[in-house]
Amino acid sequence: MIYEVAGDLLLTKAQAIAHGVAPNDHFDNGLALALRENWPSMAKDFRHYAHQANPKPGELWAWSGVGGIRIFNLLTQEGEHGHGAKPGRATLANVNHCLKRLRHELEKTEIKSLAMPKLATGIGGLEWGGVHQLVVQFLGDLPIPIYVYTTYHKGQQAIEPGV
Repeated sequence: MIYEVAGDLLLTKAQAIAHGVAPNDHFDNGLALALRENWPSMAKDFRHYAHQANPKPGELWAWSGVGGIRIFNLLTQEGEHGHGAKPGRATLANVNHCLKRLRHELEKTEIKSLAMPKLATGIGGLEWGGVHQLVVQFLGDLPIPIYVYTTYHKGQQAIEPGV
């Protein structure tokens, strides 16, 4: 079940968070920056992973932290090349592949709830309408609550039915 909520995603009671990044992301903007500030080891582990695996857009990298939090880093954006390069734009094709992989992860693990922003619409630059259709297509019939944070209110906990 998908619930659109308003609040601060960092205050979610969901067991996992999903968000979009680029293969060479430095976690220095938007939600990625906030996640890095809360879980600095995640950003460090992602840099190590990216250096070793050379990931491509459309892939997913899962990270587990202290307290049982799981963060699904969806590589929705294109990667730019070169030292200090900025992340590129997201594409619907990348979002499609990422959500397909996310569904697979959610089905094979015991994740009981997931929170996510309006994926790929900030730095990624996509329109929410097209992304929303893919979110519904891939996650809408899962038996767990999916909280899509459609409106950001800093410091305000969203009402998350079912947790």
